Amino acid sequence: MSDSAPVRTFADVEFGEELPAFTPDVTMPTVRRFTDAAHMSWARFNDHEEARKQGLPGAIVPGIMSQGILAAMVNNWAPGCRIVKIDTIFRAALVVDSAPKCTGVVTDMDEEARRVEIDLTIANEAGETRVLGTAVVEL
Repeated sequence: MSDSAPVRTFADVEFGEELPAFTPDVTMPTVRRFTDAAHMSWARFNDHEEARKQGLPGAIVPGIMSQGILAAMVNNWAPGCRIVKIDTIFRAALVVDSAPKCTGVVTDMDEEARRVEIDLTIANEAGETRVLGTAVVEL
């Protein structure tokens, strides 16, 4: 993601507009930095082998990190916006060291409130949805 996106106003947005897709960094070093900062340094997030012993497919990305990734995608698309709400559903584990793809599409626009609703998705390399959600964004 780059920091060069122009400031986006409500008038700039079109219904059905797709946010730029990106692949977030969910490598072990990045996830460890996140979990250390969040005081969540548990094996299920930081150790593939230990996570497998717990019945997981490997170390998993924490849910709050996934939400942060989605919020970053929205803010990259519309710098200076105000995210009023992000609601997420965790359908399956997002595995550390994978290459997920984040996407978003504008699905509703409220001209009076100058808010847009964006459907958000994080999918794995096979295209299977792992995290989905909706953001309400004020522009």
